[in-house]
Amino acid sequence: MDGLHARIRVAADSARRTPLPDLPFSVYRRFDDDGDRLAYEELYFRRRALVTALAAEALTDPAVRLGPLADALWSVCDEYTWALPAHEMHATRLDRGMDQCLDLFAALTAQLLAETVRICGDRLDPRVASRVRDQVDHRVLSLLADDERPLLWEDWAHNWAAVCGGCVGLAALALWEPGPRLTRVLDRCRRAQLTYLSGFGDDGGCAEGVGYWVFGFAHFVYFAEGLRELTGEDLLTHPKVPAIARFPGAVHLGGGLFPAFSDGEERPRVPAGLARQLARRLGVRVPDEAVEATDSGADLARDWADLSRTLCWGAPDPEPGPAPAPDPEPEPGSPESAPLPEPEAPTAYLPDLAWMVDRGQGVAFAAKGGHNAEAHNHNDLGQFVLAAHGEVLLADLGAGEYRKGYFDEATRYTFLHASSRAHSVPRVDTREQSAGGAHAARVLTSQVHPHGADLTLDLTGAYEVSGLTALRRAFSWNRDAGELLLVDEVEAERPMPLEEVFVSRLRPELRADGAVWTGAVARAHLDLPEGCDRHVETVYTTDHEGAPDTVHLLRIGFHLSERRARLPFRFTVGPTAGGDGLPRGPEPSGRRGNP
Repeated sequence: MDGLHARIRVAADSARRTPLPDLPFSVYRRFDDDGDRLAYEELYFRRRALVTALAAEALTDPAVRLGPLADALWSVCDEYTWALPAHEMHATRLDRGMDQCLDLFAALTAQLLAETVRICGDRLDPRVASRVRDQVDHRVLSLLADDERPLLWEDWAHNWAAVCGGCVGLAALALWEPGPRLTRVLDRCRRAQLTYLSGFGDDGGCAEGVGYWVFGFAHFVYFAEGLRELTGEDLLTHPKVPAIARFPGAVHLGGGLFPAFSDGEERPRVPAGLARQLARRLGVRVPDEAVEATDSGADLARDWADLSRTLCWGAPDPEPGPAPAPDPEPEPGSPESAPLPEPEAPTAYLPDLAWMVDRGQGVAFAAKGGHNAEAHNHNDLGQFVLAAHGEVLLADLGAGEYRKGYFDEATRYTFLHASSRAHSVPRVDTREQSAGGAHAARVLTSQVHPHGADLTLDLTGAYEVSGLTALRRAFSWNRDAGELLLVDEVEAERPMPLEEVFVSRLRPELRADGAVWTGAVARAHLDLPEGCDRHVETVYTTDHEGAPDTVHLLRIGFHLSERRARLPFRFTVGPTAGGDGLPRGPEPSGRRGNP
């Protein structure tokens, strides 16, 4: 933890020398004017990062002078709104002003300010402390304590309920003594957490991906521990929680990589404090490569809750186990008696999500079924990824840049990342997959064997194509050989074109015997069936952060003249010639948040 304390000192020194950037109306209006979210959000999150650094220093150094922190808190209280421009509906739909727009980031701000005031105590100028208390009450807490109208997110069974409910509840715990107002807030925040849990199946899988699992589940745990400390009620004993906690370990591809299905990301990082607490309380070990390092030179966590809980709970032990037994010995089933973590099996099948993930021997495979109305949905039934030695070869692009329209069902699938065009799935009779819960994959077989796994999906329902009577996709994966056999079987009442698409950020080399994707340390080779047309389409787009991104789509065309066709594709993955097999990848940005 010494490294983390040093990083806090450096970040706080920088914050003292850096004025908080303004949030001008000319930037605020950009979302409505041209759909741009990033211009305002970059300024907004920079402000929060500066406040977080100064607050963390106040937590770790009781002797530090708080003048710059007081100025920063005062400035946040001056903001027109604590919410993002894209989230105005959380005020307007309830006929409230933007000073009472309670979105994810207003909730996060409330917790940051409330806990900072509590930490600083008498060291903070009482005028600043009083203003913070008044603003947190007016902008956030009063909406749950004094108004019975439900907020939009209270009924959303995904990360919004966990983050908003968790942050609001912890802000109330930081500022208020027990009483009727606190009870009303905590009751609603507790119900929001149960709504969040209701969005998971028994397999504990998060359709939004591991990055959003971190965002939602971390704040669920933070609130659960705060509630337990006050009331003794332990939300971590809910029967779904252990499986949810195991999700990152179940779907880890190795080398810190995860399937970027839906609006996911390839290299999310799990806060070290959260990982420590899951090991201590539940006996669940997060993959070491995915845990945020506390002694690295990376920027501090933007999220105050993540940083403060890591400071409070510490980082995971090299071999995490339960905390040292207190005196007297804890009773079985108590929070301090969690079992020792067990290593994850090489293969995980999550039946509720219809995800199959397998890793080992330096290679990894993941595929998904599901339906096309999932949280952060992409039209991606039958999508798969292949990785070797920590490098993604056949990719899922994950989240696109969040712009106006990206979360509007009428326009969402015009965006590359959300459409089936950007996924390794067929295009039938020139048609992409259709959106909506009725368009679903049906799992025909799922089997785990000693050397890998098999998964067969019926994808017929994904397409609205007249004359298509059946489309089945079968995956047969052998990790020992680093080999995937993918077979699409198509039945149709009439001749029609069919195009297979394979997606990568590596440009494939087309050869007489197939196609080859070559990365820094790994490669994938594809054997192609006869009688196909093939070409590479290169698409220039932007990633989730708005940075330029280049994507290569290998398009393989067939004309189905028979009633039935069987299209086999054999992939082989492994290290490049002379490759060192060491995992590589970009540092994660840490930016994550729902619309």
